[in-house]
Amino acid sequence: MTEIPISKASSEQLKKKPAPNAELGFGKLLTDHMFLMDYLQGEGWKNPRIEPYHPLALDPAALVLHYGQEVFEGLKAYRWPQGEICLFRPRMNYERMNRSARRLCMPELEVEFALEATRQLIRLEKEWVPSAPGTSLYIRPNMIAVEAALGVQLSKKYLFYIILGPVGAYYPQGFNPVDIYVGEKYIRAARGGLGEAKTSANYAASLLAAEEAHELGYTQVLWLDAIERKYAEEVGTSNIFFYLGDELVTPSLDGTILPGVTRDSVLHIARNWELKVSERKISLEEVIFAMESGALKEIFAAGTAAVISPVGKLAYREKTYLVNGGKVGPLAQKLYDYIMGIQYGKIKDPYGWTVRVA
Repeated sequence: MTEIPISKASSEQLKKKPAPNAELGFGKLLTDHMFLMDYLQGEGWKNPRIEPYHPLALDPAALVLHYGQEVFEGLKAYRWPQGEICLFRPRMNYERMNRSARRLCMPELEVEFALEATRQLIRLEKEWVPSAPGTSLYIRPNMIAVEAALGVQLSKKYLFYIILGPVGAYYPQGFNPVDIYVGEKYIRAARGGLGEAKTSANYAASLLAAEEAHELGYTQVLWLDAIERKYAEEVGTSNIFFYLGDELVTPSLDGTILPGVTRDSVLHIARNWELKVSERKISLEEVIFAMESGALKEIFAAGTAAVISPVGKLAYREKTYLVNGGKVGPLAQKLYDYIMGIQYGKIKDPYGWTVRVA
């Protein structure tokens, strides 16, 4: 195990921790310390350290601010009934971060070292890991290009850092059906673009469509493919699933959507439960036909932040459709309970997905 140098926050720098039953929201609070590490071309990654949480000092010409070389991840730490703190499939997050980095021409991380840095930071901040039901410690690894230059070029310098914060439910309504608006006006990603990378450009491209959907009273946007505008791709920050007839369908990974950790977990579990599972193209025409014929049972999204998000209403081309009577479906409920049970140590993990931190 590599011991990472730690500079602890002074008593004046320490933040007030939330009360055990406080409403945490999502992404509103951040802990006292952060992990940082520098990269210089020709020398590799160096100077790993844990420091008090602080603003970053960037040159105004830092390449990330002009040409967008940035990738990030999102994962969580969970407090188990006996006080242990565990992660859920963290290697998959850092492996995905490396794939994103390759797409953005950025240096890759050594996965085991990134995991160890994450563990050491969480151990230092273990009092920040909440214990109330449905809460967790959100972990945000980020990598940015920091060389100062104004010409379009690859940076020779990068900063990798990890910040943490206690969180509650991603959606204010918690585990309840969300209303989804099918967007046709804008596109999120085309094949050959950045759709399968977790980078800021993807999220920036989605903001206007999401804001317009919110103004109409919808929670998220269901994105369609960029070419024909007819095939479902993903929902906001999550992957989408359709349960129609005896088949559970999710769009295949064709280079335009993020390969979600929770998506992969749902597929593993559903196949283990001997459900018929398909990763394929699914058109909105097929979805609407299944709704009107009664074959469609459920729609739900899957992602790290909300785990499983049942869809209660779908708006498409001036029409709205209720899904499962606007209620949580039994499969979504079963998957939510099962995945959360594994994450919080209340159900035996048959897959070896959980990693103990402290």
